[in-house]
Amino acid sequence: MLPNWQTVTAGYVTARPDKDMTEQEIQTIKQRFGIIGTDPELNRAVRVAVQAAVTDLSVLVTGESGVGKEFFPQIIHAASARKHGPYFAVNCGAIPEGTIDSELFGHEKGAFTDAKTDRKGYFEIADGGTIFLDEVGELPLQMQVKLLRVLETGEFVRVGSSRVLKTNVRVVAATNLDMQQAIRSGRFREDLYYRLCTVAIKVPALRERREDIPLLFRKFALDFSEKYRMPPLRLNDEARELLKSYYWQGNVRQLKNVAEQISIIETDHDITAPVLRRYLPENESVQQIQLASTQQATGDPYMNERELLYKVLFDMRREIAELRQEVRGRPMTAESPEEVRITPTTQTARRNDYQFAEEVRDESASINDMEKEAIRRALERNKGNRKAAAESIGLSERTLYRKIKEYGLS
Repeated sequence: MLPNWQTVTAGYVTARPDKDMTEQEIQTIKQRFGIIGTDPELNRAVRVAVQAAVTDLSVLVTGESGVGKEFFPQIIHAASARKHGPYFAVNCGAIPEGTIDSELFGHEKGAFTDAKTDRKGYFEIADGGTIFLDEVGELPLQMQVKLLRVLETGEFVRVGSSRVLKTNVRVVAATNLDMQQAIRSGRFREDLYYRLCTVAIKVPALRERREDIPLLFRKFALDFSEKYRMPPLRLNDEARELLKSYYWQGNVRQLKNVAEQISIIETDHDITAPVLRRYLPENESVQQIQLASTQQATGDPYMNERELLYKVLFDMRREIAELRQEVRGRPMTAESPEEVRITPTTQTARRNDYQFAEEVRDESASINDMEKEAIRRALERNKGNRKAAAESIGLSERTLYRKIKEYGLS
């Protein structure tokens, strides 16, 4: 069995392109696929998925990590004429760059050292069905060229072969990247983006549908109550408002983790705001509120992962400088050479770039040291779970793996 994919048994959803879906029909689909919430933008995403399913167009699902983008390719497949065919979900960010060509398109015996037999790739196996390319923005540029060819002609070539093969696959892709920024920086091909984004589905972040947060928390609390055979959690009014006001950088995934932690650790399942606050990192909340205000000012819903990481690193450096000044017994001033100044530029209305001016003493930690420490802390907080650690600091899994190897972290 090929790694990094899963088979999903298709349900049956009736799409009617000539008639708008009723609220009841949308609710039925959400129940079928385990989608919780009543937010209008969430309902619109479901409606677009069903309406697009009756065509054979490529679909690009966008949204932050943890919002539940993986449900929408399943809806599209189940509502399409391909519902009896195979469905494969492929995490492009989790496949090593050296093997991704073989994983997607297969290889011939002897194509490389470990190629002891012929092997079919995802696109060959998924013929007649649907393939979901999660984290498509992480594809190397060379693979983007091959993916574009498949989308345009249905043709591909196995590694180590010169024989052109054909496939009839419907492609649904997803990403949490700002694709326009990725195009401008040369990380993603513009022609492939427009080929994938024939139909666009935007899944709203959890903080954008705050009224759904208590519904989701109650659902998770009930699930964990059954799983661990204990009374379900109950929030008082103050705790419920705190839950709704939190930024939720990790979106639904983070909310679910918090619900599980509280279910396991707290013996009193009547949860108050002070109890809940212990499970919501205060520094993360403050930081993310600042990021949210920056994003609202620019109109850009996502920050480039490198900008986000460097902001975290420079915040750490500022803390070090403040501690050093405190030890020396004098206050930190705006003119202090240790202070790191972060100034938003106004050259473009679609991007919030940061220019860093810094004068740091010789004993200050280097950027690499701070980056290493940030990654080490993220791994510790997430108990070695690399995927969760990567998401918590805004990196892709592939980048995190490379950094772990580079810094010798276990």
